[in-house]
Amino acid sequence: MKNYLDFEKEIKALEEEVDSLKSPFGSEGISEVDTDKIKITQQEINQKLKEIYANLNSWQKTQVARHEDRPKASYYIKKIFSQFTLLSGDRYFGDDKSVTAGFGLIENKSVLIIGQEKGEDLNSRIERNFGMMSPEGYRKCIRLMKLADRFKIPVISFIDTPGAYPGIGAEQRGQASAIANSIECCMSLTVPNISIIIGEGGSGGAIALASSNKVIMLENSIYSVISPEGCASILWRDPKKSLQAAEAMKLTAKDLLQLGIIDEVISEPLGGAHRDPEAIADEIKYSILKNLKSFENFSREEVYDHRKSKFLQIGRERGFNQSSNLDDKGLSYKETNYHRIRSHLDKNKLVYIGIGLVIIVGLVSLIY
Repeated sequence: MKNYLDFEKEIKALEEEVDSLKSPFGSEGISEVDTDKIKITQQEINQKLKEIYANLNSWQKTQVARHEDRPKASYYIKKIFSQFTLLSGDRYFGDDKSVTAGFGLIENKSVLIIGQEKGEDLNSRIERNFGMMSPEGYRKCIRLMKLADRFKIPVISFIDTPGAYPGIGAEQRGQASAIANSIECCMSLTVPNISIIIGEGGSGGAIALASSNKVIMLENSIYSVISPEGCASILWRDPKKSLQAAEAMKLTAKDLLQLGIIDEVISEPLGGAHRDPEAIADEIKYSILKNLKSFENFSREEVYDHRKSKFLQIGRERGFNQSSNLDDKGLSYKETNYHRIRSHLDKNKLVYIGIGLVIIVGLVSLIY
């Protein structure tokens, strides 16, 4: 049974019509299937999907990102990787079912795969805690990322979570420090790490695994510091203002690419990833291979510096770059000429104002 969103009511009606047309059993018994009408109706569905999905607002994209039928991390792991070996446990407390992690192959290349998992049905969602990771989940990921780093194995993460689990048990077991340690571990890796936001990338629960060399988003996914409902509750004391919050937060892939927060957007099939899971899996696989290839000739230090520079330059025009001076080590901040001139003028504006006044007085005395 297909699930439809509020703005897909017309699509639902048309698809139900197609289903009834495909059935040879009509009100008068067995009848011939009208293939021409089916074709015309299907074209109408495609046109409606194109119109609707080309004009989605931020809140509607949030709904698509949370769609029940949207492919989960487990689906992509099965479709993209081979010989996947599941590894469990943090060696301190237990195993967190909301994150799947293990080693596998992609085109005969070894990679560590981490996937936040929401679950497919009610029972699996309860077991997976709706994709909200606990401290032991982050500690499991840290353990495996360090193992991958030791053996020079790239890390691939699939992000899909509303946020880290906020329960009292998680807080008692050190949720905040587990997230912080996971971010630190991601940032300190000397192997390439690539994160793909496949649905909902919420809060520190997502950032803990998405502090990567390449952050990639599916077209209809979202990535934000808080949910639109949470933002609306804080700012307006009204969860119903989720649309205004979603628009203000700039949480869509298009907005985040323009802001330089993410590196790439993967286009989804017409009507969203849930309408053609195999096609989107192929696109993700292509993107992973392309990005892994871009790091093939990087040394460990260059991979680390690339990630560090990427995050330091967010909000700046150029950010921190490797110095060309052989005597310098590490990263240094490189200002553009415009910012350098502007900074110089700001610091010496009184001197330039004085020089300007002297010139003006001199010109006046010469004229009169």
